[in-house]
Amino acid sequence: MTLVQMQPRSESAPLGHRTVADAMDTAGPQVCDDMTIEVALSVMASARTGHLLVCDNDGLCTGLVTQAQLATARDSSAYTDRVQLRDMLDNRGPFTSPVTTVADAQHAMGGRRLGVQPVVDEQGSAPGVLALAR
Repeated sequence: MTLVQMQPRSESAPLGHRTVADAMDTAGPQVCDDMTIEVALSVMASARTGHLLVCDNDGLCTGLVTQAQLATARDSSAYTDRVQLRDMLDNRGPFTSPVTTVADAQHAMGGRRLGVQPVVDEQGSAPGVLALAR
């Protein structure tokens, strides 16, 4: 698990010009993509969170998995105890940049019905997540 140090949120930016960096939450637990689904579910339960950020061996964010996704994969007929998180992630993303405006990011997330999305910087690290305002 990688600890991430966050800066306090800035509330001084005008509402329409606030960036994702101003509004994001801490990343929470980050796990390696070679972790199995059962171990990931256990980590998620221990951390009392509904999602995990998934990183590759270089520490680059490759995606986000939710408890619902893990449970669905575990309950599928194709499941074995050797299925790893990387097997669940079809491609990298979707991600949000810290410099994107909150309005643009929330619009994109709403179109994909995402509740939370990783915020990934230029180096591929995930300094936080953006939760969809409901």
